[in-house]
Amino acid sequence: MNINTMRQRQSRPSVARVYSYVLGGRDHYGVDKDVGDYFKGDLPGSDQLAITNRHAVRRAVSSMAKQGIRQFIDIGCGLPDPDNSDVHQVAREQHADAHIVYVDNDPFVAGHGRALLAVDSGIAFVEADASKPEAIREHEDVKRLINFDEPVGILFAAVLSFLEDDEDPSGVVRYWTEQVPTDSLIYISHFRSGETREAIATERKIIDAFGRGRLRPIKEIEALFGDLEPLDTPTVRPCAEWRPDDTMEPHKLTDFETMVVAGIARKR
Repeated sequence: MNINTMRQRQSRPSVARVYSYVLGGRDHYGVDKDVGDYFKGDLPGSDQLAITNRHAVRRAVSSMAKQGIRQFIDIGCGLPDPDNSDVHQVAREQHADAHIVYVDNDPFVAGHGRALLAVDSGIAFVEADASKPEAIREHEDVKRLINFDEPVGILFAAVLSFLEDDEDPSGVVRYWTEQVPTDSLIYISHFRSGETREAIATERKIIDAFGRGRLRPIKEIEALFGDLEPLDTPTVRPCAEWRPDDTMEPHKLTDFETMVVAGIARKR
C-alpha cells in the first residue's frame, strides 16, 4: 500500500476499526475513535449494537460447530476480537481441526489478521468485497481450506447492512446458498430500521460516517434467507436475546439492543 492510499484510509473511518474500538480493541485511528466516541457519548447505550452482535456471533459459531460444522467462511469479519473469542477459537472448542476463512475488504484488517495467524495453516484471511462472492469463492485460500462437498457455516455478521440495494444482498446470500451442500448453515445479523429518535439518529450517523449501507425492516432482513429453512421462530430476533446462554441475564432490552437482529437457517 503506498503512502497516499494509507493516508486516505486513515482519513476516513472504517466499519471494522470503529467496531473494534467500541469492543475495546487497540487497532484504530483517530477518525475511528471519533466515530466510536460519538456513539458512546452522544448516543449512550448504542455501543450495545456492537457488543450484542459480537456475542451472538460466538453463539452462532458454537451452535454450528455442535451441529457438526467443521469449516466456516466469515464474510465481513472485521478485526480480531480483543477477548480472544474469534470464530476459529470458538469453532475449535468443538473441532480442533476446524478450517476458517476470514473475509474483509479492508486491507488493514486483512494484513493484521494474516500477521496474527500466519503460523496456522487451517486459517486464512482473504481481502475481498462481500458484494463480489464469486471472487471470494475462487480465491486460492478458499479452495485450499473449504471442501464444498461437506457442510459449511457461512457467517454474515452485520456486513449485509453495509451493502446498498443495488449490490443485491439477497443475491449474495443466494450465491452462497447455491455453492454449499445440504445441511450447511447460514447465519445473518443485520441492523434493523426503526422510528424511535435513537434509531433514526443511529442510522443517520452510520450512513454519514461510513458513506454506505441501509438499515432494513424486519421483513426485508428475513427475506435475505431466501429458500433456506429457518431454525428459529421467529426467523430473526434481537441479538441480545437470540439463543441465550447461561452467561446472559434476562432483562428489558433497550431501544439500541433491538436494533441489531440475528437468525440462522439451514440449506435443505
